[in-house]
Amino acid sequence: MTSKPGRAHLHPFGSGSRTFASFAERNYRNYFCGALVSNTGTWMQRTSQDWLVLTRLTNHSASAMGIVSALQFLALPFLAPLAGAVTDRFPKRRLLLITQTLLGLNCLLLWVLVVTGQVQLWHVYLFALTQGVITSFDNPARQAFVSEMVPAPLIANAVGLNSMSFNGARLVGPGLAGLLIAALGVAPGMLLNTFSFLAMIFALVSMQGDLLHPALPRRGRGSIREGMHYIAHRPDLIIVMVMVFMLGTFGINYQITNAAMATRVFGKGPAGYGILGTIMAIGTLVAALIAARRRRPRLGTLIIGMTGFTIFTVLLALAPNYPVFAVLLIPVGLFSVTTLTCANSTIQMTTEPSMRGRVLAVYMVLVMGGTPIGAPIVGWIGDVLGPREMVLVGPIATGTTTLAVLAYLIGHQGVRMRLEQGWPPHVRIWTRVEAEATQQAEEGLR
Repeated sequence: MTSKPGRAHLHPFGSGSRTFASFAERNYRNYFCGALVSNTGTWMQRTSQDWLVLTRLTNHSASAMGIVSALQFLALPFLAPLAGAVTDRFPKRRLLLITQTLLGLNCLLLWVLVVTGQVQLWHVYLFALTQGVITSFDNPARQAFVSEMVPAPLIANAVGLNSMSFNGARLVGPGLAGLLIAALGVAPGMLLNTFSFLAMIFALVSMQGDLLHPALPRRGRGSIREGMHYIAHRPDLIIVMVMVFMLGTFGINYQITNAAMATRVFGKGPAGYGILGTIMAIGTLVAALIAARRRRPRLGTLIIGMTGFTIFTVLLALAPNYPVFAVLLIPVGLFSVTTLTCANSTIQMTTEPSMRGRVLAVYMVLVMGGTPIGAPIVGWIGDVLGPREMVLVGPIATGTTTLAVLAYLIGHQGVRMRLEQGWPPHVRIWTRVEAEATQQAEEGLR
């Protein structure tokens, strides 16, 4: 189904601001609200679970936290090809109703163990592993479903607003969880997360099916092989995926690094740890708002995001005190989310609709599936060398990757750079292929 001409302009969000253009779509508004509540609960769960492992089940073991993070994503690389094929074959809304229900029940079981005082470390490990299995199917379905709720011109905007929902929840969730932990313990945050899944389930149930834009389902055998063949012949997608793999595997380990720095370096308690997530969310929320206004993703944005993350994370590792560390989390969050939203939009907007579920499944493997590799390594370095050295793992990996990508682009695609006028000044980076395509488009308009 296609959108009716002019429909987006009938809604105040559609005419008032490009940032919130996707809110003109009723289904997307429902989804956004449900995701905001659910994401807030997820961040409360993460903070509560981290504090449970760090203080009640271990003696401030960064390695144990690394294992928990690894188990959450252990199943993803193995199940991703199947999950992508399932996403492209079955209705995504129906699939999401199943996965969201299962995730809620999984969280409920862990809460029961915590509130009855029966929880042990292996219970948390098992919970993390089970959650990862379900999330392996939930993630590609959620990512691909975005493009079915809005028309094609609004996909980049919807991806940016999704990031805003996730990071807006990150602004509230960790701080609220920290206050609850200090006052009542870890159980209340976990219970609230269990109930938060109901908001997403209600949003999915209340959608109007005739307003969706579903891709044609893929039938028959060979869908997994077809997806991998498609990616192998798209070097532009491979570049994006390599960059986000290094960022996701070694750079985005905030659950471990922030906890270790807050407790072992700066001597903070649960409220001090929780507030770090809230402060960092200021930067991630700003990045999401900028992404929502961006009409199309560009390679230069991706490279600048990786470069900014590298520089500010080095400064983060060298922070002399808690306030400086907390403030530096803002630009670190901004550049990391800038990279991820740009990469996600690139994947969604340049992939054939019938292939989108399979490509996004591989993308999610690379963003999060590297955690079973990176998180234990980062946790081990934190225990052996110290928290500051642990933080430095991320910028070393991302900085090296960015330089390698630039060297490849200069040698194979003729990268060009130009200082753009305006405030703030910024560098535009584009390839010879992009320049030729732009020139052809401009000649066609003459």
